[in-house]
Amino acid sequence: MLENPRSPRVRAVAKLARRDARKETGLFLLEGPQAVREAVAYAPDVIVELYATPTALEKHADLRAALVDAGVDIEFVTEPVLESMADTVTPQGFVAVARQNPTAVKDVFAAEPKLIAICEEVRDPGNLGTIIRAADAAGADAVVLTGRTVDPYNPKVVRSTTGSLFHVPVAVNADLADVVVRARAAGLRVVAADVKGDDLLAARQDGTLAQPTGWLFGNEARGLDDEALALADGALRLPIYGRAESLNLATAASVCLYETAFAQRSAG
Repeated sequence: MLENPRSPRVRAVAKLARRDARKETGLFLLEGPQAVREAVAYAPDVIVELYATPTALEKHADLRAALVDAGVDIEFVTEPVLESMADTVTPQGFVAVARQNPTAVKDVFAAEPKLIAICEEVRDPGNLGTIIRAADAAGADAVVLTGRTVDPYNPKVVRSTTGSLFHVPVAVNADLADVVVRARAAGLRVVAADVKGDDLLAARQDGTLAQPTGWLFGNEARGLDDEALALADGALRLPIYGRAESLNLATAASVCLYETAFAQRSAG
């Protein structure tokens, strides 16, 4: 059992909360039973190391069985060791080191997607994680992140996806102009979500939302700049019927993705 919270091994795991360490090693942190469960179920090969307390393994007997079935070695640790490794205050008994496994942009479009989310300069980890989760829930084929978007392997992003990081292909460090060109070549219409766009309700009524679509989402504070908007084939906005000043980016993205998912399934 690993008992020393100050050991080099523990410090090496804890460093993965930092982007420079993740970039150098190609690894990232998974924390908690839910994240580990999804990784084991959908991408067991990405797990490099798995640390758990005896109490947590006893509590989550199903997860322990899945880890054994997948051939994942389990390293027992004390609670203080786990707390030193984790980015959260309460890692719930599990911390894993996993291998980053992004999808190449060319492979996203080679798969002939019908619905994707494109994130341009999304900076808040919670927002990005929620967008990935919403894209997964809406049945999107991929999420494409430009180079100015937050690292999807940031611990807060990973937690916010609640496992969806392992369900939907995620491409990283993409160039927006290149993504738009590839999207059009694959038959997608690129639609920007922007407050200056047309009312989404009209697009729902005229059937354009049923087309293969790449939704383009911008920065939380500034939205999309003029250059990014000019790349899109059109822009739509969510109407505000109440007194709210605006919608949170992740909430708006969820609605947009689901609007297209509904339209495409109704047309199908």
